[in-house]
Amino acid sequence: MNTTRKYLLTSVVIIVAVALAAFKYWDYVVNPWTRDGQVRAEVVQVTPRVSGPIVGLPIKDNQFVKAGDLLFEIDPRTFEASLAQAQAQYDQTGDNYLALEKQVEAARAEVVSAEAAISKAQSAVKEINSMIEKNQAEYQRQQEMLPQKATSQKAVERAKANYEVALEKRKGAEASKRQAKAAMSQAIAVLAEAEAKLGAVGDANPSIRAARAAVTQAELNLEFSQVRAPVDGYITNLNLRLGSQAVANQPALALVDVNSYWVDGFFRETTIAEIRPGDKAVVTLMTYPDQPLKGQVDSLGWGISQQDGSTGFELLPQVSPTFEWIRLAQRVPVRILLDEVPDNVALRVGTTASVLVRTGTAENSE
Repeated sequence: MNTTRKYLLTSVVIIVAVALAAFKYWDYVVNPWTRDGQVRAEVVQVTPRVSGPIVGLPIKDNQFVKAGDLLFEIDPRTFEASLAQAQAQYDQTGDNYLALEKQVEAARAEVVSAEAAISKAQSAVKEINSMIEKNQAEYQRQQEMLPQKATSQKAVERAKANYEVALEKRKGAEASKRQAKAAMSQAIAVLAEAEAKLGAVGDANPSIRAARAAVTQAELNLEFSQVRAPVDGYITNLNLRLGSQAVANQPALALVDVNSYWVDGFFRETTIAEIRPGDKAVVTLMTYPDQPLKGQVDSLGWGISQQDGSTGFELLPQVSPTFEWIRLAQRVPVRILLDEVPDNVALRVGTTASVLVRTGTAENSE
């Protein structure tokens, strides 16, 4: 009887153990889990826009800064001088513009005066032509009356003289008209040259726009001499020193954005088929093993780098030897967004975490 009870108890223990093992395996298959997780965040490479020696460095390594806080200052004196020069050039350009504007006004006045001279010369020619017609008619009449003794020779000669004088006056009037037209052409040319030098009028003038743009660029360069934090975050691996040279467009320090943390869980490809964006997840940081964090799946990676097939010796594909009966599952990154991080939990980029994804919970989380 005791032996039977002993066998029965042993069988029950074995069945329970197998059931627990099967349940754990089923839970592992249904809810993928990995210890290969890593805390990630956006790391901003703070890059100066201008070059120069660093004269101010109010930060220290691993310090928290807010967006807009001063990180370091580049010697501003060069940029202050450039700004003063650009402003002076802008003022001089404005004076030159006013002078050219006056030249255009004077040239237009000359054109108007030349037009008036042409009109006057044309009127004079018309008037003289009328006089010529009148004197010619009188001369002809005097010539016709002379044989009839109705006039004197002296009157004929006087009429002839008046007619010839009128002809000479017309020559002078036509010469004045040609001279007025020549002056008009010259005045138009001078006006065109003045307008070309002036360019567009007002704010559209290219010289004024160029001078204003130079002032704006100088102001920006002076502003860029103070490098400020673009986001809230932590200064990391600070190697700057007072007096060291900052080089434009060369990263000077790293800033970890505290509002961008996430966790990458690297799951075997055999376990990701049922993972969907929105599935709930549990993240356990190695730093805080007793404080699991809740999150949800944001996305799954669509590709990973492969060494096999890369170019090797003599431009031939490089393939690593493998055993036919061993096939290693590749790891695919799954991005996890944390719902809430307690105040006593400090996330650090690169630290290790375990990630559990509860598949099939995406719809329930909406």
